[in-house]
Amino acid sequence: MRNLIIDIGNCRIKTGLFWSNKLQEERWFGLLSEVTQYAESVEMDQTLVSSVREDQDTLRNEWSFDFLYFDHTLPIPIFNRYSTPQTLGLDRLAAVIGALDWAQGPLLSIDMGTCITYDLLDESRNYLGGAISPGLQMRARAMHEFTAKLPMVSFDQSVKAVGDSTETCLQSGIFHGVKGEILGFVDQYAQNHTDLKVFICGGDANYFESLTKDHIFVIPNLVLHGLNRILTYNVEKN
Repeated sequence: MRNLIIDIGNCRIKTGLFWSNKLQEERWFGLLSEVTQYAESVEMDQTLVSSVREDQDTLRNEWSFDFLYFDHTLPIPIFNRYSTPQTLGLDRLAAVIGALDWAQGPLLSIDMGTCITYDLLDESRNYLGGAISPGLQMRARAMHEFTAKLPMVSFDQSVKAVGDSTETCLQSGIFHGVKGEILGFVDQYAQNHTDLKVFICGGDANYFESLTKDHIFVIPNLVLHGLNRILTYNVEKN
């Protein structure tokens, strides 16, 4: 089975080509027309599209190939217990579903993007919800823009815990604050969910590879795996 996954974000389009449920190729595009050219150049049996900016009708007018469109009506292989399911970001569902490729639950996915999202799945595949907090860049930008003199800072993987300048103190406060937040949520959720497995994904996931241990895994493309699992579930279901 050859699956093409197309994940349309606010700024870029990410694709994943899966053969026999293994990710073979991952690419980034800027335009819908570029995706058309790419889709026509690869062998695929079926396609799933997830989009935060383009509706289904627009895409069907743009593309000649057939696809499933991921929205809140599409069946998924878990039980959604969120009290306001129509407001739930589909990327949050995709991330925690993607974790099922590595473990069966209970699972916590942590998506390190513009915001940090925490999403909890119990051992019976009930999606329970989680938390949302500001991401690294949002925290850095907030302190820069809401103060008169604090600079905008960037990050690498060697942020010191004890800063010795204003810039390194900002870096420490943001980076180690997020690190402590992650570990705090993991500990809190693990109190009610024994043997909790944790999966960190998203654009800033690699900054936190130091957290990797026997129950914490860093898998940046977890959402693609989740979208592929949703596609496979719907194909097999029908």
